[in-house]
Amino acid sequence: MEGTLANIPFQTPPNREKDFEIGDTVEVLCDHDRDDDRVRDWLEGVVVKKGDKKVAVQFHKNVYLTDGWMVPDRVLWCPADSPNIRRPIKHRRKKHRSN
Repeated sequence: MEGTLANIPFQTPPNREKDFEIGDTVEVLCDHDRDDDRVRDWLEGVVVKKGDKKVAVQFHKNVYLTDGWMVPDRVLWCPADSPNIRRPIKHRRKKHRSN
């Protein structure tokens, strides 16, 4: 007996680049503390929970909602397909010259 998959078209194809798993390191564009200032920039965190359409990311720094409230436990929920969450971009390390 052979099984077949249903021929169901997607409205948009699944994006494997945005398929985050628990334990993945990600970057989120959010408001956070940097050197005693609040900035809106990419911040690295870890996926701690995953739902069908959202992922929870925990950070080592305080993060804030857009209305200014600090996020409890530094855990921010993001839509998994949001442009504000991505895999970390590898940054070049500055080379130190020794004389």
